Amino acid sequence: MVRIGPMASPESELDRRTLIAGLGAAALAPIWPATALAQGRPALSLQAKASDLALRAGPSTPIWSLQGPELRFQRGDTVEVSFGNELPAPAVLNWRGIDGVPTIDPLTARAPLATGGKQALQLPLHHAGTFLCDLRLLGDAQAQPSQARALVVRESGAVAIDRDEVLLIEDWRIRGDGAAIAPGADPKDTALIHTINGQTSFDLSARLHERVRLRIINGCQRSVIAIKIEGVEVRVMAIDSQPSEPFQARNGALVLAPGGRVDAFVDVTTPAGTVIPILLHDGKEGRTVGKLTVASEPPIRPAPLPPAPPLPSNGLPERLDLKNATRVDLSLGGSPGDWVTPISFKSTTPPAFRAKAGRVVVLALTNRASIATVFHLHGHHFRLLDRLDDGWKPFWLDTLAIEPGQTQRIAFLAEYAGRWLIESVATDWAAPRLIRWYAVE
Repeated sequence: MVRIGPMASPESELDRRTLIAGLGAAALAPIWPATALAQGRPALSLQAKASDLALRAGPSTPIWSLQGPELRFQRGDTVEVSFGNELPAPAVLNWRGIDGVPTIDPLTARAPLATGGKQALQLPLHHAGTFLCDLRLLGDAQAQPSQARALVVRESGAVAIDRDEVLLIEDWRIRGDGAAIAPGADPKDTALIHTINGQTSFDLSARLHERVRLRIINGCQRSVIAIKIEGVEVRVMAIDSQPSEPFQARNGALVLAPGGRVDAFVDVTTPAGTVIPILLHDGKEGRTVGKLTVASEPPIRPAPLPPAPPLPSNGLPERLDLKNATRVDLSLGGSPGDWVTPISFKSTTPPAFRAKAGRVVVLALTNRASIATVFHLHGHHFRLLDRLDDGWKPFWLDTLAIEPGQTQRIAFLAEYAGRWLIESVATDWAAPRLIRWYAVE
């Protein structure tokens, strides 16, 4: 089983051979300041538009993207979002990791926006963390694949880091003529290309004894990936937008399901001039996708920093009452059954389950597909339960990859009333994205 530190990988317990094979076996603390509260509400304008990527020599590759300014805000902000659709197909914003805001949930609360349409919404940011926003819920078999956007919400208090960097990793299937195909279509006769922040390589320079916060996001369409940074301490601080008990990633390797996010602190302790490769493995092969170079300038401080304390809590409950929980069995993969494609979703369909507000819910998720399947819960974060149902892993998740034939149990407090989506997709480019919904009343 793949492990990233003292506990099992939160995203999955996938076969080590398929994910990790090929990867290889006292100054004052810095302060990343909290931003003062802005006067009034910050505004954000997003446009769904045609764009392109320079993925290789020759003409650029046409794609669809969500264009607008950098998405960085402060915990407690309420962002006034204006969204316009300039694509030749309906579009809907899909926010990953935002809990407790039913008015922004796609399809259950927000209908797809037609070509030329505009809409406004309020986005209250109750939690700090690393989030994701994209147009992909309706993206299967569309004319172009679309690019995701990272959403960063800073903590209210200071954090002991020197720098804060986003690594948004995405995959693209490119035909011989340079065109990219959307997921949900057969990827035969295409080349696989990965990008980080829209570029085919990512180069980062840091000084000796510098501490860098890396917000690593798996923005791939279907693939579980492993990222490995050798030669430095990679300390996991948050998973899927929520603080975790800090732990060191084993051998510097992190495993992320599609849509999964990990915040890691990297302390640079190798000599000046050292080049540290950033490796990616997608279950089939490994490749170098970037590098961290230790700069020749003098050390940023005389000695490495002590281990960082945990990030401030976002206020999720410390305990869950499993004894009196509402228990639901959900099958993933296999026959679609009650699962439908997003384009076929109707709000009149019955929910997968109903829960009373304030009640703990335990879901038994069984993957009946022949390959790993990814589960994503909207509206709430959950704990991954131990096999005996007598405890849980010390982190919160909103996304989980489940091996074929395996049952995983998760638990969450149904804290927020509303209608929320559930997503499921097999780890195959051609597999359809499927959805259901649940109600908290």
